[in-house]
Amino acid sequence: MRPLLAGLLILLAAASATAQPRTVEVRVPRTFGYFLGDLVEAIVEVETEPGFTIQAASLPQPGPVTYWLDLRRVETETAGTRHRLHLTYQTFYAAIDARTLEVPGFPLVLTSADTHGATTAPIQVPAWNLGVSPIREVQPARRADPAEYLRPDGQGPRLDPAPPRTAALALAALALPALLLLARDRAWWPFRPRPARAFAEAARRLRSLARQPDSEAGYREGLLALHRGLDAKAGSRLLADDLDAFLGRHPAYRPQADNLARFFAASRLAFFGNAVAEARCRMPLAEAEATARQLAVAERAA
Repeated sequence: MRPLLAGLLILLAAASATAQPRTVEVRVPRTFGYFLGDLVEAIVEVETEPGFTIQAASLPQPGPVTYWLDLRRVETETAGTRHRLHLTYQTFYAAIDARTLEVPGFPLVLTSADTHGATTAPIQVPAWNLGVSPIREVQPARRADPAEYLRPDGQGPRLDPAPPRTAALALAALALPALLLLARDRAWWPFRPRPARAFAEAARRLRSLARQPDSEAGYREGLLALHRGLDAKAGSRLLADDLDAFLGRHPAYRPQADNLARFFAASRLAFFGNAVAEARCRMPLAEAEATARQLAVAERAA
């Protein structure tokens, strides 16, 4: 048993020796001239034997390191047997004079796994020094007036307001026609089209025909003018059978229901019965013009 135990101890010692890193090095861009709140970049390089890596659980975690130093970021990079840690610290030491502080080291664990199991070994990243500097004088020169400790206001250049004012006026002059074009395109006020007044147009046409000599053609044209007004208001051809539905949709014209019924009856006689004289008796052109005028009044009120 003793030779066997001795052999195991020799193997464990050899494995532990193999796990030891070749080199551990800490590098920083500079070790001095840092002020309160500065970020400090540091690189830790670990050279190991082939097959060994840094155990992720052993990496330092971001957070406070000491009362004056925080670890902000930890990133790892591996290239063969070289393992690199990129560390970002931030110093909060309010120095009153230039001095050197020690950044604590930290332990890491190397690990290697094979068919016979896993081999681990601890390593220590050494501490390193950081030089910090004050941001103000410890004992400034004594002055009689405390205001003399303040720096004077800077002398800014005197600006001429004329060019910006001219440019603003020119841009405003260009913006006005552009706004007018946009209002016209979007039908904003005052370019918003007024709603068409179909009965007002029919009333004007009937009034014009009433001043002309009486004729069958003029009478039919007057009836057509009122028909076109009704069609435009209804949005489609309006027949006598559609009158009740039209008045239901437009109750403002309901007081003219009887006159409109007589109008459709006269129109049927004039255009389909070839009885213009009888149609005139049922609804003279003046009465048709009066009906159109009353419809126009209701249209304007609506």
